[in-house]
Amino acid sequence: MSSASGTRPFLLISTRDDPTAAEDEVRGFLSAGRLSPADLVVHALDASPLPAELDLEDYAGILLGGGPFNSSDDPARKSTTQLRVESELSALLDRIVEADFPFLGACYGVGTLGVHQGGMVDRTHGEPVGTARIELTDAGAADPLAAGLPRTFDAFVGHKEAISKLPGRAVLLATSATCPVQMFRIGANLYATQFHPELDGDGLATRIAVYRDAGYFPPEAAGELTDLAHAADVSHAATVLRNFVARYRR
Repeated sequence: MSSASGTRPFLLISTRDDPTAAEDEVRGFLSAGRLSPADLVVHALDASPLPAELDLEDYAGILLGGGPFNSSDDPARKSTTQLRVESELSALLDRIVEADFPFLGACYGVGTLGVHQGGMVDRTHGEPVGTARIELTDAGAADPLAAGLPRTFDAFVGHKEAISKLPGRAVLLATSATCPVQMFRIGANLYATQFHPELDGDGLATRIAVYRDAGYFPPEAAGELTDLAHAADVSHAATVLRNFVARYRR
């Protein structure tokens, strides 16, 4: 499989069941990653299982967006769709980790990769919808995905769960005052960010509207949060996604 330019496309796995949020997530990854539509294959995992014959060599890398699921949800309360999604992502990560295949998971990716690798994900370090000041660690500043990034930058966040214990083999790349694990790496090529490198102000405003009643913030705060989204400068955060694309495009 190759795009019109002759390079292999990236695979974006989406778990968002709301069509507006899902469509805007694709727009965000295309824009922040400076990808053309031909360079991105999208699979809506909530709607259909991953193909059993999925060949990693068909893709330059795999991207995992955020979504409505939380890894730390009570298993007894998880829907059949969530349980299927978690099972399929875990099986895919078995293959990806073994191959050290390029992977970047945003938000939900932290919980998914973190749990898979033996970390602890819980509700200790959830962050409200808005911006967070992200700080690179020494290892993060030296990582290829941080090329061109200042040592501290702002990014959009909004999550109920986060990593409270990093997997033993993970390398911490970025942190923040309210969430100790904002970015980490497994092996040489698997990354996860708690912040959203794909989100701009319009994208966060869309998610505020879509998830107004999902418990991320008081519904009456939606207007104020939308204004803050449009006023924030989170342009540096997209550098992580652009560097991932540039590093693994083939």
